[in-house]
Amino acid sequence: MYQIHLGVPEMETLWNTLQAKVRSRTASADEEKRYKQMGKAMRLLSENPRHPGLQSHEISALTARYGMKVWESYLENRTPGAGRIFWVYGPNQQDITIIGLEPHPNDKSNAYKKITLSAMEKETG
Repeated sequence: MYQIHLGVPEMETLWNTLQAKVRSRTASADEEKRYKQMGKAMRLLSENPRHPGLQSHEISALTARYGMKVWESYLENRTPGAGRIFWVYGPNQQDITIIGLEPHPNDKSNAYKKITLSAMEKETG
């Protein structure tokens, strides 16, 4: 079982905002959908990062840019602009940190150049 962390500050802020809106019943339909998708993806990642429904795979362009293996998993499929989450192993063993959420890129040649990822928390003792 993996412990899921959220990249700082962007992913942590996004999740906390969505969670607060859903709990206070002020979330739009799109926000509620995104919250459910992210929650499901985080649950599946914590159980098995290679779960078939996630279709997790390394993104070599982001791995090269960030100097650590960056993985992409599906939030949804067969939808224009389908959501994807980006994640890395760490900061500790048995940890996964969600560092990005983006729609699936349409531009194949420069697909990952525009993606900016959150920072990972520092490793704890």
